[in-house]
Amino acid sequence: MDDTQGVSWLRDEDADLRAMLQALEEARAASADGEVPVGAVIIHPERGLIAKARNAKETLQDPTAHAEILAICQAAEALGSWRLEGCSLYSTLEPCPMCAGAILQSRIERVVFGASDSRWGAVDSKLRVLEPGLFNHDVDWRGGVLETEASELIRSFFRGIRDGTHKGSQSSSRPGPESRK
Repeated sequence: MDDTQGVSWLRDEDADLRAMLQALEEARAASADGEVPVGAVIIHPERGLIAKARNAKETLQDPTAHAEILAICQAAEALGSWRLEGCSLYSTLEPCPMCAGAILQSRIERVVFGASDSRWGAVDSKLRVLEPGLFNHDVDWRGGVLETEASELIRSFFRGIRDGTHKGSQSSSRPGPESRK
C-alpha cells in the first residue's frame, strides 16, 4: 500500500520537486549559454511536461525572452490554445511583472518558484500581481522549492561574471546577483 495515499500534499510536494529539478536543468543550460540561469517548465495535468525553456535574452537579443514567457509560448503551441487552464508553471526564480502578467493572461492555474527575487519579484517579493481577487483569474502559487539550489546557481553565475571566470556572453558591466534576468 502507498503510504501517501489520501495525503495529497505529499504527492504534490514530490511532483513539485521533480518539476523544479527539470527547471533547474534548464537554468544550468542557460548559464552555459551565457544567460542568467533561469529555467521554467510547464506541466499539464494529463499530458505531463508540455514545455521547457530557459532564459534567452542575450542569445535572441529579445528583452521578452524570459524562461517563463518562452515556456508559455511552447505550451500554447503544444495545446493549440492560449488557455493553459489546469497547467502548472515551475520557474527557478520568482516571476517578474511581465511574466506574472503572461501567467495571468494564459490562465495558468498554479506557479511554483525556487528563489525569491527582491528586485523584480512580482509574486511575493516586490509586487503581488497574483494576489487573489485582483484580476478575473486567480493563480495559486508556492515559493521556495529548491530555493537554495536556485539561489546558488544565480549567485555563482554573477560571481563568475564579476571575477571574469564565467565564459558566457554577459559582460562584466551587467548587474549583480540581485538582478532579475
